[in-house]
Amino acid sequence: MNHYAGIDVSLECSSVCVVDASGMIVCESKVASEPEALIAWYGSLGFDLARIGLEAGPLSQWLYAAMREAGFAVELLETRHVRKAFEAMPVKSDRNDARGIAQLMRLGWFRPVHCKSIGAQETRAVLTARKLVQSKLQDVENSLRGILRGFGLKVGKTTNRSFAGRIRELVADHASLEMIAEALLSVHSVLLREFKTFEKQVRSMARSDAKAKLLMSTPAVGPIVALTYASAIDDPARFQSSKRVGPHFGLTPRKYQSGQTDVTGRISKIGDATVRTALYEAAHIMLIKPVKGCSQLKSWAMRIARRSGMKKAKVALARKLAVILHRMLVSGTPFNAAAAAA
Repeated sequence: MNHYAGIDVSLECSSVCVVDASGMIVCESKVASEPEALIAWYGSLGFDLARIGLEAGPLSQWLYAAMREAGFAVELLETRHVRKAFEAMPVKSDRNDARGIAQLMRLGWFRPVHCKSIGAQETRAVLTARKLVQSKLQDVENSLRGILRGFGLKVGKTTNRSFAGRIRELVADHASLEMIAEALLSVHSVLLREFKTFEKQVRSMARSDAKAKLLMSTPAVGPIVALTYASAIDDPARFQSSKRVGPHFGLTPRKYQSGQTDVTGRISKIGDATVRTALYEAAHIMLIKPVKGCSQLKSWAMRIARRSGMKKAKVALARKLAVILHRMLVSGTPFNAAAAAA
């Protein structure tokens, strides 16, 4: 008889449950959220497991990779799908979640999630850290501008080099403001230095990454967009068609049809938000700036803009870019304007 298992992963201990083919609970327990502990617990059962399921999360990829390496049939489950499946449960607990995941594995009613490679995870970590430092740098600058504005001191337009000098010039005759400014400027200096380090690191990674170099042959696609997209796709072969990339990143409209009702809504915004943002920014640059080599794509998007507005045109172009970039990764060929327009 086949057996199926579910794991509800928590930081310290995970709830585990095993059911048989009829849905009866065979055993359940609490196990430390460590690969060695989970592998040992499942190995001590004395029977093979047809499938083990765990919900995608911060620890899940680490546990998944180790258990796969140990020879277990593990599946990562899409969080949104699992949440919808459990909405009918009157009691939400880790134990019940593990039971529910085990039943989903038994019934086969689950959507597997791709576990990214270590290289893709490392790239994503660098990009996330860079974005965090950039946002905190902007927060410090905006806070300084806001504080000085309350005293009638207007900073105006500055660059990274001239910002500190302009602030010191404005607070020269205010002792209390000078103390505040020096403290925040020291923080700003550290953040700016680290942000520049991240910028160099990202550009170096883009130059040494074959996929990123290929993607950067596309107009308006720079190192950030290329690395973000390449690390999110990871393995291009996991998509049977390039057209499926748009829905995967939430760039296609929602649809609700029932009886006489047929509504097409806004884009779904499911999937990786950072990829969606990067593609939208690339489409924005392509439409508002004189970028060479994309006249046909730009003309196509501008026709949509005249009909439906610029915002929808940018979303449509972002979806088309997602499809084009995936096709480039699959074929290994650089950007071709005529093929992209077709």
